[in-house]
Amino acid sequence: MLARTVDREGKPVNPAAHAGDTAWLLAASALVLLMAPGLALFYGGMVRSKSVLNMMMMVFGALAVSAVVWVLVGYSVAFGDDVALGLVGNPTQYFAFADLLDGATVADVPAPLFAIFQGLFGVITVALIAGAIADRTKFATWLLFAAVWTVLVYAPVAHWIFDVSSGSHQGGWLVNDVGALDFAGGTAVEINSGAAGLAVAMVIGPRIGFGRDPMKPHNLTLVMLGAGLLWFGWFGFNSGSALAANNTAAVVFVNTLMAGCTGLLAWLLVERVRYGHATSFGGASGVVAGLVAITPSCGAVTPFGAMVVGALAGTICALAVGLKYRFRYDDSLDVVGVHLVGGLVGTLVIGLLASGAAPQAVDGLLYGGGAGQLLRQTVAVAATLVYSFSVTAVIAVVLQRTIGFRIDPEHESTGLDLVLHAETAYDLHVATAGARPHFGGH
Repeated sequence: MLARTVDREGKPVNPAAHAGDTAWLLAASALVLLMAPGLALFYGGMVRSKSVLNMMMMVFGALAVSAVVWVLVGYSVAFGDDVALGLVGNPTQYFAFADLLDGATVADVPAPLFAIFQGLFGVITVALIAGAIADRTKFATWLLFAAVWTVLVYAPVAHWIFDVSSGSHQGGWLVNDVGALDFAGGTAVEINSGAAGLAVAMVIGPRIGFGRDPMKPHNLTLVMLGAGLLWFGWFGFNSGSALAANNTAAVVFVNTLMAGCTGLLAWLLVERVRYGHATSFGGASGVVAGLVAITPSCGAVTPFGAMVVGALAGTICALAVGLKYRFRYDDSLDVVGVHLVGGLVGTLVIGLLASGAAPQAVDGLLYGGGAGQLLRQTVAVAATLVYSFSVTAVIAVVLQRTIGFRIDPEHESTGLDLVLHAETAYDLHVATAGARPHFGGH
């Protein structure tokens, strides 16, 4: 995986990193990191006020745990030399980033920078799952789940789709053998988190009062702010995946912007037709739906194609979020309806709307390329969905039956902020010290 040459004596020589590309990837990595607090605000505003701090802590906890596990073993599983038919990398090859600190490069950027940039994708993926099980999860169990899931689910899927073979290095089966396209994570991030969220939500069961009591977002201002930060960070997520400051990054930047815009407009249109109102919550959700769908396809479609992708995702996801009431699975913050469904849309649409004029230079069915790429994308979607759902369900069941995954009912009713963290998000008590009591009259 690491780019190395040798001198006349056979000693390894590491090619120098490209300064401009390195600077861009440093900035892109910071943008992806910003998505974590952005997601914390987005999710925090969506839950009820009695659990907002817990929701934010689940996101920040996922950030800390997943990043540590990634440095220790996750990167090796995802990008180490393949040891099992394209399914998993050597788990000990780069333990604690060993052998990455000697000036080695990947795609003309320092190897440690490439490694941690990829690790931040795992951070966001794990954090997304938290939204499916909001308001009812033990915090300590969640942290353990984040560690195990990063190694057993995220890292293998990342190996499948992100680890490209080069030289003597053998990578993952989906990208190298099947030929599936996923520029920045429609499978490894979006479908993966959505399928996992569905599995965990089904294992631990619905919230008390689900489908009966109102469970509206408690602070739409936080939701809008979080959506804005996510959109901002998503440019690092997608354009950074070019791994260079080049034309590909520029085209991906434009596509990311356009898909977010049309996703917003499409969701608002659905709301206006169905309910008579275009809401701020719908606008924020539409932006995220468009961004989710363009994540895998941003390097394969033109800007016009990106607008179509965003519009499709905004429309389909707006309709899909209501499925949880019909099928009685409590996906608290619509991880399934937005990330799983949006990831499916964005990954499959590559087989239809991919254009040879885009950076990845592949024609989809509607551009005269035949059905081959659509079939490849379907294989990637099916493999990711089945693997993620199955393994996540096993992990969740084991945790539930051993240390417990779900909080006690009385604690759930009280609110997780007070019970688990001994805090409340909002101090609503009015200071009255020194004030003269007034009982009316004279």
